[in-house]
Amino acid sequence: MYFGGICFITDRNSCDLDWVEMTREVLSAGVKWVQYRDKESDRYGLFETATKLRELTREAGAFFIMNDHPDIAAAVGADGVHLGQDDMPMQEARKVIGSGKVIGISTHTIDQAVAAERAGADYIGFGPVFITSTKDAGEPTGTDMLKRVRSSVSIPVVAIGGITAGELPDVVSAGAQAVAVASGILKGEIRDNVRKYISVMQ
Repeated sequence: MYFGGICFITDRNSCDLDWVEMTREVLSAGVKWVQYRDKESDRYGLFETATKLRELTREAGAFFIMNDHPDIAAAVGADGVHLGQDDMPMQEARKVIGSGKVIGISTHTIDQAVAAERAGADYIGFGPVFITSTKDAGEPTGTDMLKRVRSSVSIPVVAIGGITAGELPDVVSAGAQAVAVASGILKGEIRDNVRKYISVMQ
């Protein structure tokens, strides 16, 4: 299981590239973890794109997570699925995707983080740490809350939400094993952005 470094989250609102093109760019720049998040496609479109991204990530030796849809994750052979608080319960998702796959849970409070670990999550996403324009994820928690969450669970914590390369050292110091990034990578020169993040995480 891969939980270190940078988790790239696909986002069509942050650039003009399609799902496949943006993923190819970040993989070529050194990203080893991709989460396919797509709130606009229908289920066939999700399956079709997920199949292509699974092929790309497999060729690059990268970890591939499907957002929201355990059945599509299972169908394309993804490494796992990432679930939100309002998605399928984790126990049911486990039945769909299988015991050998990874399940991550988005959390926004200490109680949610602890509950996710107790339910058997392999990792949690926690945030938004800072203000983010990518999605409406609520009020930013800040790095102090991130520290408290990190000390409350034993599974890996992936910080998310408005994390720039400049803020990354503080996030890592707060205990995050990885950071999930969308617009911070996609806005501007993608390869240069990726290298800035990776240079801090090394």
